[in-house]
Amino acid sequence: MNTRLPEVAVHALKVSPQYFFWSGNGTLDTLTGNWRRSLRKVFSLAQINGGHPHRFRDTFAVELLLAGVPLERVSILLGHSSLRITEKHHSPWIHARQEQLEADLERSWAKEVRGKSKAANWLT
Repeated sequence: MNTRLPEVAVHALKVSPQYFFWSGNGTLDTLTGNWRRSLRKVFSLAQINGGHPHRFRDTFAVELLLAGVPLERVSILLGHSSLRITEKHHSPWIHARQEQLEADLERSWAKEVRGKSKAANWLT
């Protein structure tokens, strides 16, 4: 699965004609270790507690969901094997779901204005 990037990101991230983040020299273990150390320092300087590389992936998913991209498409972009995995980790950020929940709450308030709700009767 490939994901398109804005040209400005491609130019900023491409270290060699063939790779992002890597010149092609050295081992993959060395590369990942170097990036983890560098990112750890960046998170520390930015005073982000618990920062780790996976947060970029989380931010990507959340921004897509907040922009209204359907959960099914976000799941595909993340490479999840199941929609349930995406839903488990990112459902609080689904904009449409939040709007539906708020509408449900507002409808319940409107019922209470017209008269006592069943819950209010139960509580008294």
